[in-house]
Amino acid sequence: MSRPVASPNVTVVPKTSTRLKVARPPLYKVILLNDDYTPREFVVKVLEAVFRMGAEKAYAVMMTAHRKGACVIAVYARDVAETKAKEATELGRAKGYPLFFSTEPEE
Repeated sequence: MSRPVASPNVTVVPKTSTRLKVARPPLYKVILLNDDYTPREFVVKVLEAVFRMGAEKAYAVMMTAHRKGACVIAVYARDVAETKAKEATELGRAKGYPLFFSTEPEE
């Protein structure tokens, strides 16, 4: 005679992920607003210094803002975007120019 084999109590635990999904921080655009008083050369120098653009790219961005009234410079996390916009605007103010950069959420 064969005896039934007693099986130990086994608890099946469903596999769950222990990783937490972390949402990426919302991104913000830095926008250069055109004005009729800030010299083009100064705008190019600010773009090179604050946004690390090459001279040709900075000139193209400046001309886009000049022709269209505004131009998106870059997209960053909110704190970085606001810091760079403030820094660039303050460089213009220090020289007496109405140069202005703003930020808005990326859609």
